[in-house]
Amino acid sequence: MSPVNISVEDLAEPLTYPVEAFLSREYAEAEKEKLWPKVWQMVERAEDFCEIGDFVIYNIADDSIIVIKTGEASFNAFHNVCPHRGRQLINTPDGVHSVRGNRRNFVCGFHGWTFDRDGNNIFVLDPQDWKGALTPERTCLSRVQVDTWGGWVWINMDPDATPLAEFLGEAGRLLSHFEMDKMRYKWRKWTVYPSNWKTALEAFMEPYHVAGTHTQLLDYAEFYAYSAAYGLHGVSGFDQRDAADRMSQGSSVTRAGKGADARISTYELIKENYETLNYAASTETLVVAASRLQHELPEETPAGAVIAHWMKSAKADDAARGVVWPEIPPEVTAEAGLAWHVFPNMSVLQGITFALCYRARPFGDDPNMCIFESYAIERYPDGEEPKTEWENAEPTAENWGAVLAQDFSNMRWVQKGMKSRGFRGPLPNPHQERKITNFHRNLAAFMGTGEPRLLP
Repeated sequence: MSPVNISVEDLAEPLTYPVEAFLSREYAEAEKEKLWPKVWQMVERAEDFCEIGDFVIYNIADDSIIVIKTGEASFNAFHNVCPHRGRQLINTPDGVHSVRGNRRNFVCGFHGWTFDRDGNNIFVLDPQDWKGALTPERTCLSRVQVDTWGGWVWINMDPDATPLAEFLGEAGRLLSHFEMDKMRYKWRKWTVYPSNWKTALEAFMEPYHVAGTHTQLLDYAEFYAYSAAYGLHGVSGFDQRDAADRMSQGSSVTRAGKGADARISTYELIKENYETLNYAASTETLVVAASRLQHELPEETPAGAVIAHWMKSAKADDAARGVVWPEIPPEVTAEAGLAWHVFPNMSVLQGITFALCYRARPFGDDPNMCIFESYAIERYPDGEEPKTEWENAEPTAENWGAVLAQDFSNMRWVQKGMKSRGFRGPLPNPHQERKITNFHRNLAAFMGTGEPRLLP
């Protein structure tokens, strides 16, 4: 069974860890056996499975998985391989993000062996030649665990894996309040990027980099952050002055900006985030409602009251167009913070009616390459969600927005810099980057390597 309940103490001193996890081909090979077959992995949004028989091929390292819709809310998952001679049932060329379609049966292109949606073999050419030795157990597809949560379909190749809900733990409990299953794609993009999957993912696991990377945002808000471990997973958010302030401002993506007039600074902050994050990390409703604050409230209105009025106003605007907000307890909103790392390779920046998500996974056998994905999801009135497809987009500001382009400007150079003989190892911030240290603790537990250690 996969390790899931790893306790992580508060970090009183800075830690470091080796760079082999990012650079070593041997480490990348070991991930194929020790990590990827042992963890729950998100495959795709459930909305991409519209009809019974719709399938998606999910590739991770050398494994290829068929996930197929079998009922209104039920799925099967199988290894994408014929049990006869090992041919892939659905071809998955290198450099393709995903393969999808609709099938009643899966037919092997080599000898015609055929399998139904439940993985049963329903045709073997000349079965008499095996003289009765071909049992259903020998000829069926190899099954993979599959489950749903948050509007995503997940798989786990380990037959003894803990259930998905237990794997997600407190992260799943808190994020469930945001009802992301009721959100739909706003846009989705991917690229093959020149860094290890962990290097890419870690660029989105802490706000500590904002002051150095996204300097234009400093005009609008303070970005001092906290970071906390939740077992396998971790959360980060922006520190407030006290608990009351955290409760009044709620999620870190719906907070007041800096400046004397919270009405104006709140609008400026949310508008800047929305426009430079490729119209994600907020919604048009929230931006429009924020634009009215200086006309609806007196200048001296305190920040907490500004946020409360803004949320009430935006909620009413959304209700008028058929978008119902989830009822999230204030203590959940406060604890849920800004963004989560969901072990091993997913990040979720959640809001009341939206989320911005990232995923990174290996590309081929090169530890210096990965498939990087980013997508926005949002609540829409029934039937009004946009039609989207995965877009292979070069990592430019024109394609991804200014903020994500700035993140891309770091990732490949971190990958190269870690190869320097002058690099002594990472020095993650004990307070603001604890989410990254927690990631490496858990990664080491799966991989059987040394945990992060105190600096010498």
